[in-house]
Amino acid sequence: MRHGAGLDQDGLMLREGSLDRVTPEYAPVVAAVRAGVRRSFGGGSLHSAYLYGSIPRGTAVPGRSDLDLLLALNRPPTPADRSAADALLAALEHEFPQLKGGGVLLFGVERLLSEAERYDLGWFLACLCTPLLGPDLADRLPRYRLDSTLARETNGDLAELLPGWRARAERATSEAELRTLTRGAARKVVRTGFTLVMPRWQGWTSDLAESAAVFGHYYPERAEQMRTVAEFAPAGSADPAAVRLLLAELGPWLAAEYTARHGVRSPRG
Repeated sequence: MRHGAGLDQDGLMLREGSLDRVTPEYAPVVAAVRAGVRRSFGGGSLHSAYLYGSIPRGTAVPGRSDLDLLLALNRPPTPADRSAADALLAALEHEFPQLKGGGVLLFGVERLLSEAERYDLGWFLACLCTPLLGPDLADRLPRYRLDSTLARETNGDLAELLPGWRARAERATSEAELRTLTRGAARKVVRTGFTLVMPRWQGWTSDLAESAAVFGHYYPERAEQMRTVAEFAPAGSADPAAVRLLLAELGPWLAAEYTARHGVRSPRG
Protein backbone atom coordinates (compact mmCIF):
# COMPACT_ATOMS: atom_id res chain seq x y z
CA MET A 1 0.00 0.00 0.00
CA ARG A 2 1.25 3.51 -0.77
CA HIS A 3 1.69 5.84 2.19
CA GLY A 4 2.09 9.56 2.76
CA ALA A 5 -0.65 10.72 0.37
CA GLY A 6 -1.97 14.12 1.35
CA LEU A 7 0.80 14.85 3.87
CA ASP A 8 3.67 17.33 3.82
CA GLN A 9 7.29 16.45 4.56
CA ASP A 10 6.61 16.80 8.30
CA GLY A 11 3.69 14.38 8.25
CA LEU A 12 1.05 17.11 8.60
CA MET A 13 -2.14 16.93 6.57
CA LEU A 14 -2.39 19.09 3.46
CA ARG A 15 -5.61 20.70 2.30
CA GLU A 16 -7.10 18.34 -0.25
CA GLY A 17 -8.97 20.79 -2.50
CA SER A 18 -8.23 23.97 -4.44
CA LEU A 19 -10.14 26.33 -6.71
CA ASP A 20 -7.40 25.66 -9.27
CA ARG A 21 -8.65 22.08 -9.54
CA VAL A 22 -12.24 22.99 -10.45
CA THR A 23 -12.96 21.60 -13.92
CA PRO A 24 -14.30 23.80 -16.74
CA GLU A 25 -17.76 22.22 -16.42
CA TYR A 26 -18.02 23.47 -12.84
CA ALA A 27 -16.33 26.87 -13.14
CA PRO A 28 -19.69 28.60 -13.88
CA VAL A 29 -21.22 26.81 -10.88
CA VAL A 30 -18.51 28.10 -8.57
CA ALA A 31 -18.93 31.65 -9.90
CA ALA A 32 -22.70 31.44 -9.33
CA VAL A 33 -22.20 30.06 -5.81
CA ARG A 34 -19.92 32.96 -4.94
CA ALA A 35 -22.39 35.52 -6.26
CA GLY A 36 -25.37 33.79 -4.66
CA VAL A 37 -23.76 33.62 -1.24
CA ARG A 38 -22.96 37.32 -1.39
CA ARG A 39 -26.58 38.13 -2.26
CA SER A 40 -28.15 35.78 0.30
CA PHE A 41 -25.80 36.44 3.23
CA GLY A 42 -24.88 40.09 2.93
CA GLY A 43 -25.30 42.62 5.68
CA GLY A 44 -22.46 41.36 7.83
CA SER A 45 -23.80 37.92 8.73
CA LEU A 46 -21.25 36.00 6.63
CA HIS A 47 -17.70 35.54 7.82
CA SER A 48 -16.48 33.15 5.11
CA ALA A 49 -17.60 30.49 2.64
CA TYR A 50 -15.99 27.18 1.64
CA LEU A 51 -16.50 24.46 -0.94
CA TYR A 52 -15.76 20.84 -0.14
CA GLY A 53 -16.25 17.48 -1.84
CA SER A 54 -15.67 16.52 -5.45
CA ILE A 55 -15.94 19.99 -7.04
CA PRO A 56 -12.82 21.52 -5.39
CA ARG A 57 -11.05 18.15 -5.67
CA GLY A 58 -11.54 18.29 -9.43
CA THR A 59 -13.30 14.92 -9.55
CA ALA A 60 -16.92 16.05 -9.99
CA VAL A 61 -18.94 14.22 -12.68
CA PRO A 62 -21.69 16.26 -14.38
CA GLY A 63 -25.14 14.95 -13.49
CA ARG A 64 -23.81 12.80 -10.65
CA SER A 65 -21.96 15.09 -8.25
CA ASP A 66 -23.32 17.20 -5.41
CA LEU A 67 -22.63 20.80 -4.50
CA ASP A 68 -21.14 20.87 -0.99
CA LEU A 69 -20.89 24.26 0.68
CA LEU A 70 -20.02 25.39 4.21
CA LEU A 71 -20.88 28.89 5.43
CA ALA A 72 -19.23 30.32 8.54
CA LEU A 73 -21.42 33.02 10.08
CA ASN A 74 -20.43 35.73 12.51
CA ARG A 75 -23.17 34.48 14.87
CA PRO A 76 -25.03 31.20 15.40
CA PRO A 77 -27.23 30.37 12.37
CA THR A 78 -30.95 31.10 12.55
CA PRO A 79 -33.99 29.48 10.88
CA ALA A 80 -33.95 32.39 8.44
CA ASP A 81 -30.35 31.53 7.51
CA ARG A 82 -31.40 27.92 6.93
CA SER A 83 -34.23 29.02 4.65
CA ALA A 84 -31.89 31.31 2.71
CA ALA A 85 -29.36 28.49 2.28
CA ASP A 86 -32.04 26.07 1.08
CA ALA A 87 -33.37 28.63 -1.40
CA LEU A 88 -29.87 29.29 -2.72
CA LEU A 89 -29.21 25.58 -3.21
CA ALA A 90 -32.55 25.06 -4.98
CA ALA A 91 -31.83 27.96 -7.35
CA LEU A 92 -28.39 26.60 -8.19
CA GLU A 93 -29.73 23.10 -8.83
CA HIS A 94 -32.38 24.56 -11.14
CA GLU A 95 -29.81 26.60 -13.07
CA PHE A 96 -27.09 23.98 -13.43
CA PRO A 97 -28.01 20.47 -14.64
CA GLN A 98 -24.51 19.24 -13.81
CA LEU A 99 -25.50 19.34 -10.13
CA LYS A 100 -27.30 16.40 -8.55
CA GLY A 101 -28.39 17.67 -5.18
CA GLY A 102 -26.11 19.04 -2.53
CA GLY A 103 -26.05 20.57 0.90
CA VAL A 104 -25.17 23.76 2.73
CA LEU A 105 -23.64 23.51 6.21
CA LEU A 106 -24.17 26.51 8.48
CA PHE A 107 -22.06 27.16 11.58
CA GLY A 108 -21.11 30.10 13.72
CA VAL A 109 -17.43 31.05 13.78
CA GLU A 110 -17.27 30.58 17.54
CA ARG A 111 -18.30 26.94 17.23
CA LEU A 112 -15.94 26.21 14.35
CA LEU A 113 -13.01 27.53 16.36
CA SER A 114 -14.06 25.99 19.66
CA GLU A 115 -11.89 23.53 21.55
CA ALA A 116 -14.69 20.94 21.44
CA GLU A 117 -14.65 20.99 17.64
CA ARG A 118 -10.89 21.25 17.23
CA TYR A 119 -10.54 17.71 15.84
CA ASP A 120 -13.91 17.50 14.12
CA LEU A 121 -15.40 20.59 12.48
CA GLY A 122 -12.14 22.49 12.88
CA TRP A 123 -10.16 19.76 11.14
CA PHE A 124 -12.88 19.42 8.50
CA LEU A 125 -12.70 23.11 7.64
CA ALA A 126 -8.91 23.34 7.73
CA CYS A 127 -8.20 20.20 5.70
CA LEU A 128 -11.25 19.27 3.62
CA CYS A 129 -12.78 22.68 2.82
CA THR A 130 -11.56 25.09 0.13
CA PRO A 131 -11.89 28.84 0.79
CA LEU A 132 -14.32 30.60 -1.54
CA LEU A 133 -15.12 33.92 0.17
CA GLY A 134 -13.85 35.84 3.20
CA PRO A 135 -10.94 35.32 5.62
CA ASP A 136 -9.79 31.71 5.87
CA LEU A 137 -10.52 30.32 9.35
CA ALA A 138 -7.84 27.68 8.79
CA ASP A 139 -5.31 30.38 9.63
CA ARG A 140 -6.66 30.27 13.20
CA LEU A 141 -6.57 26.48 13.50
CA PRO A 142 -3.65 24.08 14.07
CA ARG A 143 -2.05 21.74 11.56
CA TYR A 144 -3.20 18.14 11.93
CA ARG A 145 -1.51 14.75 12.20
CA LEU A 146 -3.26 11.53 11.24
CA ASP A 147 -3.32 10.11 14.75
CA SER A 148 -5.75 8.29 17.02
CA THR A 149 -7.15 11.54 18.46
CA LEU A 150 -8.13 12.73 15.00
CA ALA A 151 -9.62 9.33 14.14
CA ARG A 152 -11.67 9.23 17.34
CA GLU A 153 -13.04 12.76 17.10
CA THR A 154 -13.91 12.71 13.40
CA ASN A 155 -15.65 9.36 12.98
CA GLY A 156 -16.04 7.93 16.47
CA ASP A 157 -19.81 8.44 16.39
CA LEU A 158 -20.89 5.43 14.33
CA ALA A 159 -22.39 3.64 17.35
CA GLU A 160 -24.53 6.70 18.04
CA LEU A 161 -25.83 6.80 14.46
CA LEU A 162 -26.78 3.15 13.99
CA PRO A 163 -30.02 3.16 16.09
CA GLY A 164 -31.39 6.11 14.15
CA TRP A 165 -30.55 4.47 10.83
CA ARG A 166 -32.31 1.28 11.90
CA ALA A 167 -35.40 3.24 12.89
CA ARG A 168 -35.42 5.02 9.53
CA ALA A 169 -35.10 1.70 7.70
CA GLU A 170 -38.07 0.29 9.61
CA ARG A 171 -40.17 3.36 8.79
CA ALA A 172 -39.22 3.45 5.11
CA THR A 173 -42.15 2.93 2.78
CA SER A 174 -40.39 3.21 -0.58
CA GLU A 175 -37.24 2.14 -2.34
CA ALA A 176 -36.30 5.81 -2.76
CA GLU A 177 -36.25 6.27 1.03
CA LEU A 178 -34.04 3.21 1.45
CA ARG A 179 -31.65 4.39 -1.26
CA THR A 180 -31.33 7.79 0.41
CA LEU A 181 -30.68 6.16 3.78
CA THR A 182 -28.15 3.63 2.52
CA ARG A 183 -26.34 6.22 0.40
CA GLY A 184 -25.56 8.36 3.43
CA ALA A 185 -24.96 5.43 5.76
CA ALA A 186 -22.66 3.67 3.30
CA ARG A 187 -20.51 6.74 2.80
CA LYS A 188 -20.21 7.14 6.56
CA VAL A 189 -19.31 3.48 7.05
CA VAL A 190 -16.61 3.56 4.35
CA ARG A 191 -15.11 6.75 5.74
CA THR A 192 -15.22 5.31 9.25
CA GLY A 193 -13.49 2.17 8.04
CA PHE A 194 -10.78 4.29 6.46
CA THR A 195 -10.18 6.50 9.49
CA LEU A 196 -10.06 3.39 11.67
CA VAL A 197 -6.82 2.44 9.91
CA MET A 198 -5.68 5.93 8.90
CA PRO A 199 -3.16 6.33 11.76
CA ARG A 200 -1.46 3.11 10.65
CA TRP A 201 -1.56 3.89 6.94
CA GLN A 202 -0.38 7.50 7.41
CA GLY A 203 -2.04 8.91 4.32
CA TRP A 204 -5.29 10.59 3.33
CA THR A 205 -7.90 9.93 0.64
CA SER A 206 -11.53 10.95 0.14
CA ASP A 207 -12.04 8.41 -2.64
CA LEU A 208 -14.48 5.75 -1.43
CA ALA A 209 -13.02 2.88 -3.45
CA GLU A 210 -9.50 3.65 -2.28
CA SER A 211 -10.73 4.09 1.29
CA ALA A 212 -12.28 0.62 1.17
CA ALA A 213 -9.09 -0.85 -0.28
CA VAL A 214 -6.93 0.72 2.44
CA PHE A 215 -9.26 -0.62 5.12
CA GLY A 216 -9.19 -4.09 3.52
CA HIS A 217 -5.40 -4.17 3.67
CA TYR A 218 -5.60 -4.12 7.48
CA TYR A 219 -8.82 -6.14 7.86
CA PRO A 220 -8.76 -8.68 5.02
CA GLU A 221 -11.55 -10.72 6.66
CA ARG A 222 -13.87 -7.68 6.23
CA ALA A 223 -12.46 -6.43 2.92
CA GLU A 224 -15.21 -7.86 0.71
CA GLN A 225 -17.94 -6.38 2.88
CA MET A 226 -16.38 -2.92 2.79
CA ARG A 227 -15.79 -3.13 -0.95
CA THR A 228 -19.47 -4.00 -1.44
CA VAL A 229 -20.55 -1.02 0.67
CA ALA A 230 -18.26 1.29 -1.32
CA GLU A 231 -19.79 0.06 -4.57
CA PHE A 232 -23.35 1.03 -3.65
CA ALA A 233 -22.40 4.16 -1.69
CA PRO A 234 -22.61 6.59 -4.65
CA ALA A 235 -26.30 5.92 -5.35
CA GLY A 236 -27.50 3.91 -2.35
CA SER A 237 -29.37 0.60 -2.51
CA ALA A 238 -32.84 -0.65 -1.63
CA ASP A 239 -31.66 -4.27 -1.55
CA PRO A 240 -32.52 -5.83 1.84
CA ALA A 241 -29.09 -7.49 1.82
CA ALA A 242 -27.42 -4.08 1.57
CA VAL A 243 -29.49 -2.72 4.44
CA ARG A 244 -28.64 -5.77 6.55
CA LEU A 245 -24.94 -5.50 5.72
CA LEU A 246 -24.83 -1.86 6.80
CA LEU A 247 -27.06 -1.92 9.86
CA ALA A 248 -26.73 -5.43 11.28
CA GLU A 249 -23.37 -6.78 10.13
CA LEU A 250 -20.51 -4.50 9.12
CA GLY A 251 -21.82 -1.36 10.85
CA PRO A 252 -22.08 -2.78 14.39
CA TRP A 253 -18.78 -4.62 14.11
CA LEU A 254 -17.05 -1.47 12.86
CA ALA A 255 -18.49 0.66 15.67
CA ALA A 256 -17.21 -1.78 18.30
CA GLU A 257 -13.78 -2.10 16.69
CA TYR A 258 -13.48 1.67 16.39
CA THR A 259 -14.15 2.18 20.09
CA ALA A 260 -11.77 -0.62 21.03
CA ARG A 261 -8.93 0.88 19.00
CA HIS A 262 -9.47 4.65 19.38
CA GLY A 263 -11.66 5.09 22.47
CA VAL A 264 -14.90 6.99 23.03
CA ARG A 265 -15.54 10.23 21.19
CA SER A 266 -15.73 13.36 23.32
CA PRO A 267 -19.31 14.47 24.08
CA ARG A 268 -20.70 17.32 21.99
CA GLY A 269 -22.76 20.11 23.49
